[in-house]
Amino acid sequence: MGIIVVSGTGTEIGKTVVTAAVAAAAVAAGRSVAVLKPAQTGLTAREHGDADEVVRLSGAKTSAELARYPEPLAPDTAARRAGMAPVGPARTAEAARVLAEEHDLVLVEGAGGLLVRFDEDGGTLADVAGLLGAPVLVVAPAGLGTLNSTALTAEALRSRGIEQLGVVVGSWPAAPDLAALCNLTDLPRVAGAPLLGAIPEGVGRLEPAAFRAAAADWLAPALGGEWDAGAFTRALGIRP
Repeated sequence: MGIIVVSGTGTEIGKTVVTAAVAAAAVAAGRSVAVLKPAQTGLTAREHGDADEVVRLSGAKTSAELARYPEPLAPDTAARRAGMAPVGPARTAEAARVLAEEHDLVLVEGAGGLLVRFDEDGGTLADVAGLLGAPVLVVAPAGLGTLNSTALTAEALRSRGIEQLGVVVGSWPAAPDLAALCNLTDLPRVAGAPLLGAIPEGVGRLEPAAFRAAAADWLAPALGGEWDAGAFTRALGIRP
């Protein structure tokens, strides 16, 4: 897989840290990695962006942004309000292809969910994945409500003929409640795709060396790690 598109089922659910963990595992395996953030919103030009954070945590070779908008809104809305040009799927896909020529792995991190609008024509991250023929890794929250948003995301991918690589829990709580525990079993069922990891909450605050050393423990072999969904759920005493 030369390109993976990383989408959340919503906002603020750990997508950047998951992207960093996947990048760290790939770097540890000797692969050159680039992370592409098509549209960064809610930050000024001088602030540290999501792609920068992935590189800081993972040691990835390259980060790239195509546009940055100051207000924390959907990219299309943020671009319109700032009087700036939007970034559509075609430009994003082309940028990913260029990066893929010089890197073993390109991670394209979206903004929010799969169908958030990038431009006035209604282009979305799903369109980017479709243009690239790339699989989508879905990042979901752990707790109550995640099954519906994960199922909707999976349905949107299937309807477009886009491969769903799997689901990663973006922030696994230190003290999971009943819903979070049950969701470890139910998430792959509703997604129709495997559970490929659970990232402990707060690990984005680790020093980069510690983050990189631990990343493989959070991700399944399909993402370059050693995490096992069955062993993880059994250790927590979860009944199907």
